[in-house]
Amino acid sequence: MTPTYRVGDELPPLEIPLTRTLIVAGAIASRDYQDVHHDAELAREKGSPDIFMNILTTNGLVGRYITDHFGPNAVLRKVAIRLGAPNYPGDVLRLAGRVTELAGPAGEEPVRATIAVTGDNGIGRHVTGTVIVTLPAPSDERAGA
Repeated sequence: MTPTYRVGDELPPLEIPLTRTLIVAGAIASRDYQDVHHDAELAREKGSPDIFMNILTTNGLVGRYITDHFGPNAVLRKVAIRLGAPNYPGDVLRLAGRVTELAGPAGEEPVRATIAVTGDNGIGRHVTGTVIVTLPAPSDERAGA
């Protein structure tokens, strides 16, 4: 059965080590071939101390954070993020979330949750965003069992 959530509930934090491989692989997987995401020397020439993560990789990690928490039947409906401090190799991204809104059938468990998400690294706030996720209704889970 779907757990009951309340507005204000905090999601457990998730720490993601920011490896050079993660940053480069995320850029390649999202077809972002900008040199600042894979070539440290060229990134330095452009004023960055090292390569840095692209927004599509961050977007994917935020989505992963939500689906890891809510489970495989959760459906991401909207992921809206804004970047701040860059993610460089050797740091750690710490994602946190809080339920800000719930909607669903009257008298039943909610089927849609809005989550405020933040992600910090050693420099500061890397990402701020909102995720809307649809959760399975209790009747949906019984039908699939």
